[in-house]
Amino acid sequence: MTLRSSSLPPALGRSASAAPLGSTLGLSLPHEASCLVPSGRLARLASGCLCRRGCRRDRIGRCGRFLCPANQASWAPPAAVFAPVWSALYFLMGISAWLVWRSPSQNRAALALFGAQLVANALWSWLFFAWHQGAFACAEVLLLLALILLTLRAFWQCSRLAAILLVPYLLWVSFASVLTWSVWQSNPGLLS
Repeated sequence: MTLRSSSLPPALGRSASAAPLGSTLGLSLPHEASCLVPSGRLARLASGCLCRRGCRRDRIGRCGRFLCPANQASWAPPAAVFAPVWSALYFLMGISAWLVWRSPSQNRAALALFGAQLVANALWSWLFFAWHQGAFACAEVLLLLALILLTLRAFWQCSRLAAILLVPYLLWVSFASVLTWSVWQSNPGLLS
């Protein structure tokens, strides 16, 4: 399914002339959310999507994409960092899940937790970028942290290496939770 700029909700602040990233890849995610799904070809394109220059701001701080850099915390990493970091994290998560899947111990519960945290991870992108729900995104990222901790604990019982490979993910999501709260608090007119 091709996503056209005209099909995006006006709240995303997209100009009609800008082609969404997902349109060439057949994705149905909103432009901003599609930037956070780092897999293969999309990961390479996502960094460019997040760090466009020369955005036009309107009266509430929106520009050609969801958030302009001026609306973010001064300690936030550059936008170009997010795609490579998420790509590396998903690579480590994939190896971790594979190790648990191959382990001779009972791994169904561990893999179910892994799947649940993946769903929670994807939900955060929709809450924050597509639906602009800052409060729900903050609460949901705390749920995500809890699910990651439970997954890490379950993976530890199957494969210690698999659990250790999830530690960078836990640390990054911990940082992202603080950043989510900061962006939500700094943009009350943009995030509800």
